[in-house]
Amino acid sequence: MELSQIIPHIEALIFASDKPLINTELVELLNNALGFIEDRATIEQVDAAVEGIHEKYASEFYAFELKQSGGGWQFLTKKEYHKTVAQLNGDKFLKRLSTAALETLAIIAYKQPIAKSEMEAIRGVNCDYAVQKLLEKDLVIISGRNEDAVGKPLIYTTSKSFMDYFGINSTADLPKISEVLMEELVQATLVNHQPPTEEYVVENTDEINEHNNFENIDVVEEEKEMELDEEAVLLIEEEMIIAENEETIIIENMEEEEMLIHGKQKDSTESKQLNELEIAVSEKDKQNDKKEEQSES
Repeated sequence: MELSQIIPHIEALIFASDKPLINTELVELLNNALGFIEDRATIEQVDAAVEGIHEKYASEFYAFELKQSGGGWQFLTKKEYHKTVAQLNGDKFLKRLSTAALETLAIIAYKQPIAKSEMEAIRGVNCDYAVQKLLEKDLVIISGRNEDAVGKPLIYTTSKSFMDYFGINSTADLPKISEVLMEELVQATLVNHQPPTEEYVVENTDEINEHNNFENIDVVEEEKEMELDEEAVLLIEEEMIIAENEETIIIENMEEEEMLIHGKQKDSTESKQLNELEIAVSEKDKQNDKKEEQSES
């Protein structure tokens, strides 16, 4: 079958589907639809056709594109037209998850598979209600039990609907932790004790780098606090100097007042002594005058 015949049918299937379609599903649907044709489509032909469709709609002349989302192919509006489309479907875009549900979903997405007790250890609060809502919305699923943990608790992972909801093809498309979070990571309990894979080593390296970034941030914060402490000490020292100066001025004023009072007292004493001396001299003069009078008589 020629690609020119396959491409329009694939476009129609992806456009009409209410869920993402993978290449193997496209092959099956295409052959079922064109079953009367002896030359059946192959997976290689479908792969080539999908690639051609992807390149075709990547052109700036189209407002939508063929994109892998939710594990399969979908026609999606290009991001520069999201605000325009939101005017049409505003109510739909306003229906968002609560903060608690988003926090729980983020923990599951980055730490999956993970048990509820581990989620609660990270968040610090009970997660029963949030997990129940995420299960109802088909954003997470129960993927099994942790056979190595006490009580063999249920473990949770994200679903295909989660990838479709956020427009990603796999959890590898999630943004790096260092790009969106400013909190220390808590490593999840491993479900299967297997040797670490290359992917796990890379993720672990990212966590170490992020931890170092957090340490650098802590150092900067400590330096800022030290600078604030130094400024506070300088202000206190300035206030102490001002207080000492004021105290010195008060003491000097008190000393001057005491000196003035003492001077006044001294002047008063001296004047009193002079008066007494004048009185004594006057008495002596009187006595001398009497003696002279008696001698003359």
